[in-house]
Amino acid sequence: MGVCSAKALFNVRQEAPIPTVPPPKRHPYDQWSPDARALDLVGDKWTLLIIRDLAGGPRRFVELQRVLPGISTEQLRSRLNRMVADGLLTRQRYREVPPRVDYELTERSRELMPVIGALARWGYDWTWSAPRPGEDVNVGAVFRLAPGMIEPPAGMEGSVDLIVEGEGDSPERRYRLTASRGSVEISESAPADGAAATVAGSQDAWVRALGPDGSSEALAFSGNRGLADAVLGAFTAAAAARRAA
Repeated sequence: MGVCSAKALFNVRQEAPIPTVPPPKRHPYDQWSPDARALDLVGDKWTLLIIRDLAGGPRRFVELQRVLPGISTEQLRSRLNRMVADGLLTRQRYREVPPRVDYELTERSRELMPVIGALARWGYDWTWSAPRPGEDVNVGAVFRLAPGMIEPPAGMEGSVDLIVEGEGDSPERRYRLTASRGSVEISESAPADGAAATVAGSQDAWVRALGPDGSSEALAFSGNRGLADAVLGAFTAAAAARRAA
């Protein structure tokens, strides 16, 4: 075994195997029905949003706190522990100082992305509006819906970088959506080059582009405009159809 492999084994410790039957829930539905069984696992507040926010890859506890500002520390800790026990997440501990713990989706929870996407499309149809007073605006939360929402047509291949420009203390954030073989993946750790198209704008510009008006005039496009328009259109098509009805 090489030095790097030995070091990796030392630094990373997997959690114990997930139990086949997790501990009982406090408020189960107690119905012999597949939808009730599913809601026993994912019907709690925050669970589906945690899955959405892990769609782009593993995150630390503090990173999940950042993208889910409405959840308390104790709520998040309890929910993550429950999701690990239910087989929806894996947890990796790294022997670092300070200690580091990463949470990642399992195949079981990844299969929920189309469900979350369908819920988002319903939201676009019936509840979408400009941000309400007091609502946290995190454009990345919308982008992370892509694996469940976007179904690219055959032949649509390539990557689009969506950039939210930094403002004040907020750094620039880059999201890469890659269309391939009829599906889309999202990465939040892609290099700054290699995409077929790039779309950049301020948070306000993205709110206008993704909101009910669907105006992309304040965004800057480069590269394959057709691919970029196809990706953005997948987010706003439902809202546009509702507006035209």
